[in-house]
Amino acid sequence: MKSFTNVFDLGDLNQALAEAFEIKKSRYQYEALGHHKTCLLIFFNNSLRTRLSTQKAARNLGMDVIVLDVNQGAWKLETERGVIMDGDKSEHLLEAIPVMASYCDLIGVRSFARFESRDDDYNEKILNQFIQYSGKPVFSMEAATGHPLQAFADLITIEEHKRTERPKVVLTWAPHPRALPQAVPNSFADFMNEANVDLVITHPEGYELDPKFVRGARVEYDQKRAFEGADFIYAKNWACPGVTRPEAYGQILSKDMSWTVDSEHMSWTNNAFFMHCLPVRRNMIVSDDVIEAPTSLVIPEAANREISATVVLKRLLQSL
Repeated sequence: MKSFTNVFDLGDLNQALAEAFEIKKSRYQYEALGHHKTCLLIFFNNSLRTRLSTQKAARNLGMDVIVLDVNQGAWKLETERGVIMDGDKSEHLLEAIPVMASYCDLIGVRSFARFESRDDDYNEKILNQFIQYSGKPVFSMEAATGHPLQAFADLITIEEHKRTERPKVVLTWAPHPRALPQAVPNSFADFMNEANVDLVITHPEGYELDPKFVRGARVEYDQKRAFEGADFIYAKNWACPGVTRPEAYGQILSKDMSWTVDSEHMSWTNNAFFMHCLPVRRNMIVSDDVIEAPTSLVIPEAANREISATVVLKRLLQSL
């Protein structure tokens, strides 16, 4: 595996899951694999779970870790070609990338959607520059349109807790005060479509995800109908993806609090587990009683970020 940006990079999902459960039983069994190897983690945006879990995963594999916060202590980076650099940005990404690559063996990149250009975001302009110009294996720690490490951890969590061979999994939009990217829901749909689950996506009109992620999933605009018989509820906000309304890309179209997942919503399900990637806005995305219930998986889900990252970094190391 030379890079990790989506579900297809993992190959056979059953094999990837088996590897994840093997690593979870013995996290340090591949510690020699990363001896005298360095993992560079580059953050253009804030992070808690991704930062900690990926550092822990690299340590599990015996790697040294360098963390770079681009907006704190580093030169401001220009990302556009042809720009006269007479502003506050002192260095161009095209020089910075090969320099950074010279100090490491693997590179992780975290760079959110900017909502300035849908084309730039959905072409993953920044992430792909690292893949193109670094000459090193690159993995996404959340990009403009995907968060595959999170989605892999989500799948591991579902496999651990499912009560039926093919559970019904519902991805539901929920309200939020800020415009959020589609990275998490996109990758969740990406992974669930390749897994042995029945995926339903529910949201108000105007929030349709890109068809390349939705694929064969059923889209339901009636949240109650979507929740009926569900085994897992995955709540997440996202701003307008611009599929049916290109002019509204990145905008908030609704703050309808009737979409907040509360105990009444969960009563429509098959005693479903609740999932969310965190951080979560309580009593907007989900009510206190639901996130604190015994069926809430948000903490085990977050813990599995270490496992998903360890599998990915192991495979990247093995490609060197």
